[in-house]
Amino acid sequence: MAAPELTIVGRVRRAHGIHGELVIEPLTDVPDAVFAPGRRVFAGTVDGDPSPDGRALVVEESRPFKGGGWIVAFSGIADRNEAERWRERYVLAPRSELAPVAEHEVYIH
Repeated sequence: MAAPELTIVGRVRRAHGIHGELVIEPLTDVPDAVFAPGRRVFAGTVDGDPSPDGRALVVEESRPFKGGGWIVAFSGIADRNEAERWRERYVLAPRSELAPVAEHEVYIH
């Protein structure tokens, strides 16, 4: 099966708390939909490329955070030590699972 065409939807800024939550800067107009519980996104590198391991992340919980950010908990990121490894990495989503862009809008990829 071919890999989906991926679009950047957020950037991890830092770890939050001790339970593996991440503060994400959303790079989408609909972060509540992209980071909704149960949604699947993919790990990216600090350069915005898909992670070589193709790791999928499933959103467990998310909520808005001060300054326009989001706090997101993903399955498989259980503690602060693991969360710290994600700093400055991008989060990507399959373009086919995102709403179509309107005129004069673009996807980041």
